[in-house]
Amino acid sequence: MRIKGSRRRAGIAVAATLPLLAAAVAAGAQAQAATPHQGRAALAGSKPAWAKPSADRGATAPSTAVTAKVYLAGRDLAGQTALAEAVSNPASASYGHYLTPQQVQERFGATAQQIAAVKAWLTSAGLKVTGSNQHYLTVQGDAAAAQRAFAVQLHSYAKDGHTYRAPDTEATVPASVASAVLSVDGLSTVPVKAQHDTAPADTLPGPGAAFVNSGPFSSYYGSKTATGTPKAYGAVQPYTIKGYTGKQLRSAYGATPTGLTGKGVTVAIVDAYDSPTIVSDAKTYAARNGDAPYSRNQLKQVDPAGWTHTADDDCGASGWYGEQTLDVEAVHAMAPQAGITYVGAASCYDDDLLAALNTIVDNRLATIVSDSWGEPENASDPSLDAVYNQTFTKGAIEGIGFYFSSGDDGDELANTGTKQSDMPSSLPWVTAVGGTSLAVGKHGNYEFETGWGTEKASLSADGKSWAGFPGPFTSGAGGGTSARTAQPYYQKGIVPKALATANGGVNRVVPDIAADADPTTGFLVGQTQTFPDNSVKYSEYRIGGTSLASPLIAGIQALAQQANGFPLGFANPAIYARYGSSSFHDVTDHPFGPGTTLADVRVDFANGVDASDGLLTSLRTLGKDSSLSANRGYDNVTGVGSPTGSYLRSYQHGHHYR
Repeated sequence: MRIKGSRRRAGIAVAATLPLLAAAVAAGAQAQAATPHQGRAALAGSKPAWAKPSADRGATAPSTAVTAKVYLAGRDLAGQTALAEAVSNPASASYGHYLTPQQVQERFGATAQQIAAVKAWLTSAGLKVTGSNQHYLTVQGDAAAAQRAFAVQLHSYAKDGHTYRAPDTEATVPASVASAVLSVDGLSTVPVKAQHDTAPADTLPGPGAAFVNSGPFSSYYGSKTATGTPKAYGAVQPYTIKGYTGKQLRSAYGATPTGLTGKGVTVAIVDAYDSPTIVSDAKTYAARNGDAPYSRNQLKQVDPAGWTHTADDDCGASGWYGEQTLDVEAVHAMAPQAGITYVGAASCYDDDLLAALNTIVDNRLATIVSDSWGEPENASDPSLDAVYNQTFTKGAIEGIGFYFSSGDDGDELANTGTKQSDMPSSLPWVTAVGGTSLAVGKHGNYEFETGWGTEKASLSADGKSWAGFPGPFTSGAGGGTSARTAQPYYQKGIVPKALATANGGVNRVVPDIAADADPTTGFLVGQTQTFPDNSVKYSEYRIGGTSLASPLIAGIQALAQQANGFPLGFANPAIYARYGSSSFHDVTDHPFGPGTTLADVRVDFANGVDASDGLLTSLRTLGKDSSLSANRGYDNVTGVGSPTGSYLRSYQHGHHYR
């Protein structure tokens, strides 16, 4: 899951108005009044934390070219946030009374007078406005003009072996336009990419390099024991599954007996780029694995005018194809009659991903949006928190809910050196989806779940032991406490105090809900890939990560919305209202008691494709998610838990809280 800022792919491999409103403001909802510059207002988060005096390498040359986006706050940001809360809160009389995109724009969008005032200010400073829309103005000029406009000095700073530009203080804007300006992006040049300007459009590459699973496999959890491998935790462990199908997952999470299919609901998926084979791959996969065939126009694609940053050393466009394929096929598997609208971002950078999200909101293309991307909070651009929140609150007012993968590196300590949650899943207006390891039984029955967190030990050379047992942490569901987003009201009284206060304040904790994410208990996907002999063909393989959990939950929410009879919108208040009920499996790392540890055995091709370079056998211990743990009650791996059949029935039975 990472954006300029760029983002990485996530998974391959409130009652009262004031609390949530306060959280949004604390996260940098608008230009702040407090400022050392008399007559100016500061733009919160515009000076990155890494721009420290100790890293300062000198002033930027005045003639240096600067391109930036000045995001517009609209005419009533506080009112927008308050309305978003009211229509999302099941306890509110306004619950479910959504507005159209046109009504949102007319009530909260920037006025012509505001835009003219912002343009006049920027132009007077010597910047040229090169483009504008209802969300932002694009400006170009030199560093001297940018410094005049925002009352900062631009300097070069050392970071991670590179040198980047950033302002030496928070950017400010004149008081006369402070209410109209939300944020500025582009004063800092550090790349913030989501992983997995008008540059000439790039050409999308063909299918990426192939990945193939090696057997042996279990067809359901525990169906095939890894006979001949050493014991672990007192027993010979089972082989990993081949990959769960939609039939197995619908059954395990209780969807099958409800008869719900997602009919009448549209789910949008946002990733970077767009696989050239997605339509044929999705149709082939459905036919081969027992999913309903796609009806005409059930899968739609909405793409930008062109693509940028497609090179492997930048965003790596073909690497996103597997992400997209997983998202589309998982949503369809769980909600076989739901419409799917894929909205491709022009790149993996923040501004392009935001543009894709805004395309959905501006046109209300869907009411459920699955996003399997993000980045560690410390790597994200805090000045964009307010921009994302603005998009999400507008969506909430229209009845749109956004679901984000919580990440695949646990507490991020091993990955970044600092314990932290991921973004945008840490923002208050998204549903953060954590991950589990799921055991589905022979008849599609739910056997158990642990929190997804893996320790890996390789088979010794003599085959008699697991070397370094149980081995180091390799991957696990992201989670933890935000360092900059205050606790939203829906978590009060549910999230343990020790978690909410882990960073000093009382803050947002991730995730909110969870579903299967462990690659060893993952989902079978079908995708066209390029093999070592240069052949390009469709093949199937198992995959996991919270990039699986997010579209699974989005699919389940499509079923719930069908039962509900009207859009669920921002779903967290309704999800937390069901906390502690039979609506959720209370997932723990030791479902059979603290004395029982679970594991499975995985065999991989050493070269990722075939056995020509040998096989690698390893033991994967479940429920070991870095410093995070799945415990009774709310926890920072699985949130309130994973959904049960009762969760869907609670909507079927009219529990609308209206």
